[in-house]
Amino acid sequence: MDLVPALEEPLKKVLGPATAKVMAEHLGLHTVGDLLHHYPRRYEERGQLTHLADLPMDEHVTVVAQVADARLHTFASAKAPRGKGQRLEVTITDGSGRLQLVFFGAGVHKPHKELLPGTRAMFAGKVSVFNRRVQLAHPAYELLRGDAEETVETWAGALIPIYPATAKLESWKIGKALQTVLPSAQEAVDPLPDSLRAGRGLVGLPEALLKIHRPHTKADVEDARARLKWDEAFVLQVALARRRHADAQLPAVARRPKPDGLLTAFDDRLPFTLTEGQQKVSAEIFTDLATEHPMHRLLQGEVGSGKTMVALRAMLAVVDAGGQAAMLAPTEVLAQQHHRSVTEMMGELAEGGMLGGAETATKVVLLTGSMGAAARRHALLDLATGEAGLVIGTHALIEDKVKFHDLGLVVVDEQHRFGVEQRDALRGKGKQPPHLLVMTATPIPRTVAMTVFGDLETSVLDQLPAGRSPIASHVVPAADKPHFLARAWERVREEVEGGHQAYVVCPRIGDEEDDPKKAGRKKSPEDEAERRPPLAVLDIAEQLAAGPLRGLRVEVLHGRMQPDDKDAVMRRFAAGEVDVLVATTVIEVGVNVPNATAMVIMDADRFGVSQLHQLRGRVGRGSAPGLCLLVTEMPEASPARQRLTAVASTLDGFELSRIDLEQRREGDVLGQAQSGTRSSLRMLAVIDDEEIIAEAREEAAAIVAADPELTGLPGLRTALEALLDEEREQYLEKG
Repeated sequence: MDLVPALEEPLKKVLGPATAKVMAEHLGLHTVGDLLHHYPRRYEERGQLTHLADLPMDEHVTVVAQVADARLHTFASAKAPRGKGQRLEVTITDGSGRLQLVFFGAGVHKPHKELLPGTRAMFAGKVSVFNRRVQLAHPAYELLRGDAEETVETWAGALIPIYPATAKLESWKIGKALQTVLPSAQEAVDPLPDSLRAGRGLVGLPEALLKIHRPHTKADVEDARARLKWDEAFVLQVALARRRHADAQLPAVARRPKPDGLLTAFDDRLPFTLTEGQQKVSAEIFTDLATEHPMHRLLQGEVGSGKTMVALRAMLAVVDAGGQAAMLAPTEVLAQQHHRSVTEMMGELAEGGMLGGAETATKVVLLTGSMGAAARRHALLDLATGEAGLVIGTHALIEDKVKFHDLGLVVVDEQHRFGVEQRDALRGKGKQPPHLLVMTATPIPRTVAMTVFGDLETSVLDQLPAGRSPIASHVVPAADKPHFLARAWERVREEVEGGHQAYVVCPRIGDEEDDPKKAGRKKSPEDEAERRPPLAVLDIAEQLAAGPLRGLRVEVLHGRMQPDDKDAVMRRFAAGEVDVLVATTVIEVGVNVPNATAMVIMDADRFGVSQLHQLRGRVGRGSAPGLCLLVTEMPEASPARQRLTAVASTLDGFELSRIDLEQRREGDVLGQAQSGTRSSLRMLAVIDDEEIIAEAREEAAAIVAADPELTGLPGLRTALEALLDEEREQYLEKG
């Protein structure tokens, strides 16, 4: 984060090329400064044990625990037919739970001698499930031996930093590398203004870095965390405040709808009245559109709350005012679906320039990457001449070839799929900056909205349209109670017999095993001990059509199909010609088939909380009640199973987004929004640190208003450049 030579020193000079290479490849750390900002995830007291009871599945973990039992088993195998194969099973405990470690083959000799009952050690490995038991296969370990001079008290009380690690680089190796670079912390330049630091009683940055990596007491850790959280919150909020400040200086064309134009004609033909929420949010948007500075608004809405209707009315208002409006969707399936539903809702109002089109009508065009050359040429011409008032498309809209006559509004659907730069590329296509409306159906807690979308004003649609049906959700424990799964397929059959349709969602497409690169790869013991691969669309569809759903019309939908084939399947499903659609998460957002009432999600534990909520929102969209069944083989006590129980227990997306955030690392949530993969937030917890984020936002706004160029704060400018460089670099890497 600092332009100080000591902190810019490449790690290969300090730690040697081999260690530096692993740090760069696996942790994205390149300089001394990067390593100093790679903070411990937590601390172990040697006398106090980790909670083995709640280890996250499929993640690399480090635990401190004691060996309770170690057994060496001899068995026959293909490689050792005479019973000479060996497997060492070690049980470790920490008082909260027990965990099994497994070592195979030649790897058993050293641990067999060292991991004796009563031995205490740090263990690092990937958490997996084998025979329904949680285990670490072939973990790395470091024995904890107190030095002779150490008293029992100091040994037990010492804080051991546990770092975010990988299979190639255990926590204790990162700790040793940090010991080497820690003296450089003295040269860190402080980004916080002195007055802010003094006013809040925060320690200086060099002291915070020393205390976070080598704390003597828990109070040291608290001091360091409080300070480093402020750094992250403040630098990010200054970046966002400067962005808002710059945007507020931009000119835009005010867009006010005509009194009896396209919008009025559209409203007159609606078969229902807008909800109170839709009317309120529309009023906020129309007020923004009428100003001579670009609107920057985030529209959050629960699944099915009618965001598309609000966005369409905003788009029609802009067309009324002589401009064009573009809607950017993350996938072709969704772009095609939006195009279909918009033209259906508009009827003859979407037939501008055609026979039978209404007098106030405009043209609605679709633009995606897979369109044929002739159709694409037509669409581009309609946009350039202004013939088309509305365009709906994918990333293809961002390409240089696409020219607009007068782009007045950009609507971005499912914002978390797009980076800031992509938003800007589309905004750059107007004669003056167009207004911007960003939509998301993933409910976002207030702090995340302030952090991730801090450059946008926020509107929330939390009211479902009248006539929407409740969705009953249940966890189906396939391993404990196989008859529950059989009953699930009976329920799907019952829904179809009642004239409805169903989705079956799987985490994988299938036939990946045919990949020659993967086929020849030798499996490691960890792979062997891993649980079975995720269930696949192609396999499940075949099994269902031949088994429990025999006689029903079952079809598949997945991302590897040709766009025309995908669209054809969706059209057949929407028309009721398909009973059961077996799909991947391509149906996650925006797919709207009111007659679909049931959804079965296979291996539901492999999906995130928000994703499950999104998927579930595809059913119960008509007047009949919806049913969502979450099928899992995970044991009842596992965190994955508890996550599913949480999803089944509430339909409140905001509540689920809090649960989701609490269970995931911050970077997962913030990475996309910073338009890169690695989050700039390493210490700040966006749920727990709401107060810090809100205060940092206020401080940042005041500082930027007084000194937009930050001329008097060189340390802050340096930190800001580092943050923005990192964002730009990640965007380029992704692009």
